[in-house]
Amino acid sequence: MTALVGLDVGTTGVKAIAISPDGEILARAERGYPLSTPQPGWSEQNPEDWWQASEAALDDLGVQDVAGIGLSGQMHGLVVLDDAERVLRPGILWNDQRTAAECVEIEERVGLERLIALTGNRALTGFTAPKLLWLRNHEPETYARIKHVLLPKDYVRLRLTGERAIDASDASGTLLLDVANRRWSGDVLDALEVPREWLPPVLESPEISGRTAAGTAVAAGAGDQPAAALGVGIDGPGPLSVVLGTSGVVLAVLPAYQADPQARVHAFCHAVPGAWQAMGVMLSAAGSLQWLHDVAAPGVSFDALLDEAAYWEPGAEGLVFLPYLAGERTPHADPDARGAFVGLELRHDRGALVRAVLEGVAFGLRDSLELLLALGVQADRGRASGGGARGRLWLEIVAAVLGVPLELTAVEEGSAFGAALLGGVAGGVFSDVHDAVARCVRVRDVVEPNPAWATTYAELYPSYRSLYPTLKGWNT
Repeated sequence: MTALVGLDVGTTGVKAIAISPDGEILARAERGYPLSTPQPGWSEQNPEDWWQASEAALDDLGVQDVAGIGLSGQMHGLVVLDDAERVLRPGILWNDQRTAAECVEIEERVGLERLIALTGNRALTGFTAPKLLWLRNHEPETYARIKHVLLPKDYVRLRLTGERAIDASDASGTLLLDVANRRWSGDVLDALEVPREWLPPVLESPEISGRTAAGTAVAAGAGDQPAAALGVGIDGPGPLSVVLGTSGVVLAVLPAYQADPQARVHAFCHAVPGAWQAMGVMLSAAGSLQWLHDVAAPGVSFDALLDEAAYWEPGAEGLVFLPYLAGERTPHADPDARGAFVGLELRHDRGALVRAVLEGVAFGLRDSLELLLALGVQADRGRASGGGARGRLWLEIVAAVLGVPLELTAVEEGSAFGAALLGGVAGGVFSDVHDAVARCVRVRDVVEPNPAWATTYAELYPSYRSLYPTLKGWNT
């Protein structure tokens, strides 16, 4: 049977899947690799680990007659190569926090308003451009040897096909792309004094970026969130992608390119050619629940914790949780933001704490959704994914807070599944991305908003929103 392969180069490991042309899973494989934190706030990996894990995962699939391969991966990471395409230093990842000074430098060099107009975003520590400037400022000998700049999945592409390329969605997270025109920004490159020749060609996600030694077409691919959105069927305006992973995401396709004037949410190219997306990202979604589990209930299953939370009515009798355990990204670009429980009383037990965490994350997602709606997004429903989406109670809370039904799709592979769809387009199995979604993405369940809960949460939301400014910077 013809197989389509998706390869997702993640932060903790590579996930590979093989699917049939009608979207059925034929095989799965996963290989992990370590994360290095050589200094506080630093996050690095060895690009060779990505390639070795990818090669092994592809072998583990054991499928024949592969028509196409698609790539997705962690966004914003920096890989620098010399003139022989050798890696110069460990890759600096999306969650690395060393570049605060360089973010200030970028906004001063370009000008904040001009930067947002050109790239759709402001300078954040996770993005790629600040990492390049950090190398120039702190490792000048390495910087002087740079000839090529790639992102994580694109280094795997280089090893797989011998070609250097990037897709428009992943390039959007570099802070070097003219997002509206889907090409590198000469104005930004000039202002930052970054050579244009270091950067690979920008392709659309389903375009063929090269071929394997066996002749298999490899699609340009997409960043992990655009790929995940495509994997749940977000190929045009209307539905939201709602991700309850370690971080939380609300993503929608824009009716036309538009950026928030203050860049409180991201404007990126989507994995669909000629389409753009608006995306809100909160840093601690399911990560907040994981934290509470680890500190308060390490021997208790997550299902049991959700059962305890279900005993409490919406609002948990005035208990509110702020989910800023690792700072925040959108809509508060604030690395110093911190989490809090507010309104504790003697009646509150562990279940109340869990309920407050579930609700606080849902309110955090609504913060970004409000900004997406202001950009003209028409959110008629959501497609939920991520580990947190396996909890029915949490889905019911999120549906009520966001005010949209949440649909669950038959395949939960997310980014790797979206990558496989792109591989199918590159391999000629599908006519385009829309054909791939129509043939392969199926809804298996729907969680409707509870009207009574929705009313309660609409009343509580202003109180949640009022707390961040009150607590901002209290411990700094």
